[in-house]
Order: sequence, then structure tokens, then C-alpha cells
Amino acid sequence: MATKKTSTSQSDYSESSIRVLKGLEPVKQRPGMYTRTENPLHILQEVIDNASDEALGGHAKHILVTLNADGSVSVEDDGRGIPVGLHPEEKVPTVEIVFTRLHAGGKFDKGSGGAYAFSGGLHGVGVSVTNALASRLEITVWRKDEQGRGVHTLAFADGDLIEKLKSRPATASDKKSGTRVTVWPNPKYFDSPTISQQELQRLLRSKAVLLPGVKVSLVNAKTGDVQTWQYDQGLRGYLLESLAQSTSADPLIPLFEGEQYAGADAEGFAEGEGAAWVVAWTEEGNVVRESYVNLIPTSAGGTHESGLREGLFSAVKSFVEMHSLLPKGVKLLPEDVFARVSFVLSAKVLDPQFQGQIKERLNSRDAVRLVSTFSRPSLELWLNQHVEYGKKLADLVIKQAQSRLRSAQKVEKKKSSGVAVLPGKLTDCESSDITRNELFLVEGDSAGGSAKMGRDKEFQAILPLRGKVLNAWETERDRLFANNEIHDIAVAIGVDPHGHTDTPDLSGLRYGKICILSDADVDGSHIQVLLLTLFFKHFPKLIDHGHICVARPPLYRVDAPARGKKPVQKLYALDDGELEAIEDKLRKDGLKEGAWSISRFKGLGEMNAEQLWETTMNPDTRRLLPVALGELDHIASEARFTMLMGKGEAASRRAWIEEHGNEAEADI
Repeated sequence: MATKKTSTSQSDYSESSIRVLKGLEPVKQRPGMYTRTENPLHILQEVIDNASDEALGGHAKHILVTLNADGSVSVEDDGRGIPVGLHPEEKVPTVEIVFTRLHAGGKFDKGSGGAYAFSGGLHGVGVSVTNALASRLEITVWRKDEQGRGVHTLAFADGDLIEKLKSRPATASDKKSGTRVTVWPNPKYFDSPTISQQELQRLLRSKAVLLPGVKVSLVNAKTGDVQTWQYDQGLRGYLLESLAQSTSADPLIPLFEGEQYAGADAEGFAEGEGAAWVVAWTEEGNVVRESYVNLIPTSAGGTHESGLREGLFSAVKSFVEMHSLLPKGVKLLPEDVFARVSFVLSAKVLDPQFQGQIKERLNSRDAVRLVSTFSRPSLELWLNQHVEYGKKLADLVIKQAQSRLRSAQKVEKKKSSGVAVLPGKLTDCESSDITRNELFLVEGDSAGGSAKMGRDKEFQAILPLRGKVLNAWETERDRLFANNEIHDIAVAIGVDPHGHTDTPDLSGLRYGKICILSDADVDGSHIQVLLLTLFFKHFPKLIDHGHICVARPPLYRVDAPARGKKPVQKLYALDDGELEAIEDKLRKDGLKEGAWSISRFKGLGEMNAEQLWETTMNPDTRRLLPVALGELDHIASEARFTMLMGKGEAASRRAWIEEHGNEAEADI
């Protein structure tokens, strides 16, 4: 007699399989998505940023950070104090919402009279992430309201409220206003519980630099040490001090510094948007480069740095051409001007878009135009007022260009012997500098046409691919060239097929970056997989040396009407998550539902040349992912590829898909 099977198999997929993460659970499940997890510095930075935003708005004059003897850290300011009354919609003390809800905070209110016109927080995860990853967090708020001055306290453990808001009238010895947050980071979420003193000091010093006149103090309760930073010279003094520490070379010409912000009648920018910068050129030694957006350090740079680079290059190029200083046969490139530049840049952007939650890189496309528009005329004017300094600078950048050309010629001589005839459909670039050159493998002739028109022909080459490339996983190396597409790719790249253990001759490599550019849909993903299979199996050294990249074209375009000081905007979203974030931001900007239109790109061929350049090919504003093996070594990666791409692996593929299928969203 057959028995009834009651146990649930692993592959069962039922209603109970769907888990809804509430409140701060997503942060605890995957802390690395929200913060850096090497040590707790970044969750403390969220609290320090809040205090800095109060100072940025002119409401605080002193920020005090204390390393307490019990391992906790306190951050205190003399700002307005976080509101403690009941939130009008949520009917919960507002201070509690700020620390327990993702996507909540004063920084979303960007309208007229908003608490923070310019702030570092866009994603709104902020201190709620700090709270989620702390075993205990205590808050004291000193604030004046209708009832007079009061002192308010509450406490959390692991993100949950354990001591409800308590309030008492302030005494004569209490502060007038401000906020103190004390955090006990939970060590289980971090690789190391120890905060780097050097990094913390650097962070606090940079806050003082960017907030002239504001005092920033660090107190170590264990040792009694107190450090205080207060800069009245701002960026200039900071850069000179940093240069003195990192290089023995003096600046070639006096420091170029400037500051400009958009006025109420500025076209294309919101009032108050702009930048402050100080730039030095040195002939030798290390360069110092630091950038900030609304006081947030952007260690990975971003579009504001690209704007400064563009502004400096345009101004210097214009000066060189005006004074006929360029030798025959020499062409200036942005890196010639930027190679010996040290700078500190502080940008103010109304709605900063960062790459990822940890805000290391600015992605806002408007920031390129913002910073270059303000920095270029200023430098051009300065160079023409100080022609002798302008000529010294011109001499430096021309030497850089000549040095670059000489190294490119050496490479050209090396590869000129026995070059195969390049494929007819390859649209090559003009430059022979392999470190700059890029080859885009583009899906389809129509997208290839847009890419050819939109590219920078100086250093970007296009090779359109017809249809899907052969699955080369089980193709013998000597049979590869029977396939026209693979033959053309290999000849265009200039490297012969090889194995993982081989030592191929890479001296014939013609491009520093080989970029796979396919549609953002399922077919595009399939082409991407086939090309990655080809490179991993037959050109593995290109992956090992970081030459293979995947371009990320957007899936959606959002056309938003003018709102307040913001002009009509075209916004691009990589995926559904980014689309949701853009729509959320438009709603918070006061636009009614349906005021904006969304179009989905069915393929790259639908983009015109300008759109493809701006979103996917322009080095300043694109998303380009370098391909690497990640956590799997070469042997494990090979086993995974065999299972996914091998002809006789249908059974193991099916088992794998059944196990992991619910992790993917079907694009139907």
C-alpha cells in the first residue's frame, strides 16, 4: 500500500516560500548592500553627516565626536535638534521614525521651506541603517517648542525601540538645542570592530574644511586626547597642507581657486547648485585628489570630478590655441591636462544620485555640466590675465602629450609587423594608445549604426555582431575561426585564442577595454553570456588582466516636466529598482502621478546616437562593469560554466534552475 508523502521537498515553491522583510530586517539580512562592512566607521559617518547637514544649513557651530571607554561612540551637535513631536501621518514620535524606517527623513523634503535644501542623503537609509547594525543606540535631543525648552531621550537595541521617548523640561545647565547620538556597533556585522583612527580623523578634518568656521572635535575618553579642527581658509589651506604632506614638489603656478553657485534666474540649474574648487599643478610627486558632494566624501569620484576635468581641459586647450602654443602633430587630450592635477572639489547638488547606498561615487549626469560650466570660464579668464603662468602650464601639458605620443609610437612599432587584415565591418578609432582605446561589441546593425554615430571616434571602435554568437564552450580552438563572428572578434582584438594555463602574446592587443554592449532584455543577456563564455574559455588572460567589460544600457527613460527651478528632464533607469527610485523622487518633488511619461527601450536600436552616447558610452556618465571571477576561482568557475553551457548537462542545469529559479524575475 502506498504511503502518503507529507514532508515538503526542497524544491517545493509555495506561499510560505515568500518571505516579507519588514522594517530594518533587510539591512540585517544583507548589511553589505547598505554600508561598508570592513569596520563600523561608515555607520558612524551617517550620524556625523546628519550633524554636518545641520552645520551646512547654518544651524550648528560645533560637532563633537567622543570615543567612549565602553567602546561606544557619541556624536553631538548644537543644531536644532531632531523633531520629537508626533509625525502628522504616522502618529509616532518623529525622532523614532527617523531611526527605524528606511526611506524616511528630512532630506526628502526638497521643496521651498524644506528642512535640508542641500544634503548628502538621497537614498534615505541613513541613520536607520546605523540603528539596525547597533546592539544599542541612545538619543538625547535638546529642543525648543511651544511648551518651551525640553530634553528628550529614547533608546534602541538591534534596531528595536526599548526605551520609549521620555521628555522633561530643560534646566539652566542643559544645552539650548542639539542632538547627541551614542552608538554601540554590533561586531557581528563587521569584519573588524575596530575603527581606523586615521580614517576617522581624516573624515572629521574634511568636515571642518568644508564647513569654514565650524569647530569639529574628537575626544578619546580612554586616553584623554582631544583633537580640534577649525579652518577659516577652507579648501585652499587644506590642499596646501595635503600637498606638503604627500609631495616635496611645489605647485608649478599659483593655486587656481573658485566658487560659483546658481542664482534664482539660472537656466538649467536649481538656485544654490554649484561648486567650490581649488586646483594645483605639480611637475612631480604624488597628486592629491578629494571630492565631496553636499559634504559627503566621494572617494570613487564621479560626474562632478568629470565636470572639473572637462572644464579645466576646455579652458587650457582654448588658451593654448589662442596663443598658438601647440607644436605641429600634437593633439591635446583631457588626460594631458589632468595628469598632474591635484584638487579639492566641493559640489552642491540639489538631488544627488549616488552609485549604491554607500555614496562613494556621484552618478548625477547634470553634475558634469554644472561643474564644467562654472569652472571653465573662471580658469580661462585667470589664464588670460596671467599669461606667463598660462604659458608655464601650457608647457607642462604639451610635455605630457608628447610623452604620451612617444609611448604610443613604441607600441605601434611593436605591433605593425604581420598585422592581419582587419574585419570590414569594424569601425576603428583614430588613437593607437591601447590604454585609452575601447572596442564595443554591439548587438545588431541598427544599434551598431547609433554607436558609430554617437561614439568618440578618437578612442572608441565599434564591431557590430549579427545575431547570436556561437556557444564556444565545447568548440576546439582550431575550429573557432570557422565561425565568422568569432574570427572577426579575434582579429579586431589582436590576440590569438589561448587556454587558462597558456602564456599568450598580448603585445598585439589593440584595445585596453573590450566592452560587450547588448540590449537590456533577455536576448541581450543571452548574447552577453555567449560572449563571456567565449572570452572565459578561449581568451581567459583578457579577463585576468581586466580588459573585458560589460556596458549597462538603461531599460527605461522617464520624461519629467519642469518643476520649480528644475527644467524639463530626461532621466534614465537601469532597471525596475532605479525606475521606482526616480518615480519616488518625482513624487517627493511635488509632481502628481502621471505627470511624467515612461518609455521602455526594447533595444539599443531604439536609442538615437546622442542617447546611446550619454547613457552607455560616455566615460563620464556610463555604467561599465569590469568582468572578474569574483568569489569563485578558475577551477570552480570552469565547473559552473560546464554545467551552464555544456551540451550534455541538461539534467544538472534543470536541477540548478529548479533550486535557484525563484531568485530570478522573469522578463515576459
